[in-house]
Amino acid sequence: MDTASPGFTRSVFLRLKKELAKVIIGQEKAVDDVLTAFFSGGHVLLEGVPGTAKTLLVKALSCVIGCAFERIQFTPDLMPSDVVGTHVFDARRGEFYLKKGPIFTNLLLADEVNRTPPKTQSALLEAMEENQATIEGEKVSLPEIFMVFATQNPVEFEGTYPLPEAQVDRFFYKILIDYPAREEELEILKRYHQGFSHRHIENAGMEKVDHGEFFQKCREEIAGVKVREEILDYALKIVESSRKNMNVALGASPRGSVGLLLSGKARAAVAGRDYVIPDDIKESAFPVLRHRLILKPEAEIEGLTPDSVIKTMLSKVEVPR
Repeated sequence: MDTASPGFTRSVFLRLKKELAKVIIGQEKAVDDVLTAFFSGGHVLLEGVPGTAKTLLVKALSCVIGCAFERIQFTPDLMPSDVVGTHVFDARRGEFYLKKGPIFTNLLLADEVNRTPPKTQSALLEAMEENQATIEGEKVSLPEIFMVFATQNPVEFEGTYPLPEAQVDRFFYKILIDYPAREEELEILKRYHQGFSHRHIENAGMEKVDHGEFFQKCREEIAGVKVREEILDYALKIVESSRKNMNVALGASPRGSVGLLLSGKARAAVAGRDYVIPDDIKESAFPVLRHRLILKPEAEIEGLTPDSVIKTMLSKVEVPR
């Protein structure tokens, strides 16, 4: 792969997407968003009913790019030390040593993160924001490539705890994963009939696209994407409209504005462009903002959702030429 040629990020994106398609059937929008978030270096909140390939998607991505992968099953009795680690006494040497938790990896799957109490959920906060963990007063750095993929069931499911606003805001994207289309589910059945197993995806024929070959080059290309002043103003107006919307109790934070910008640049690079267009910002608005808007109770009673509010907001903000 020619790392000097323009459109390098797009070529990597297409290769990764092709390999993931050997394991993930359908869910094209979710796959696109997950890859865009990976290029951006942001954390992802995946929401959907059980059995819609959320865990499988993250596991497949780790296999394709050759990154370390750990999975934590979040349960009501999980403790913060189970996530970050603790100091353990070595009787033979007569001293304590640091036993790192599963958070010290590249891709961390926090499975069903909203089934554990807020105290344990908050164990992820420092890692997601500072790329480090504090273990009994000792600050320990995490790998350069560190991404949290947290899955959650819809909040109305029994036994779930709403995520604290501070933690939700640290997720770059919230991606909704729905049931596959009928023809896609039929293809899933055919593959399982032919011997496919989600427990052995290494046998699915995926070719490795090692992150060492592309990660830094893609980040540099995305950083160099040009953004006109009008586009910056457009992104800010969208965020400001969320704070003034009559159906919204709490609008997007400045982290949401930054998310729109970074997502727009990544989407431009993925599309093979070195400049951001308004559509890059519009497409980013849903995954970047949907988890950052807290609707008023009366709006929810009327059946409004964050996505429907965002759609209305976008229709009212003037698009720059």
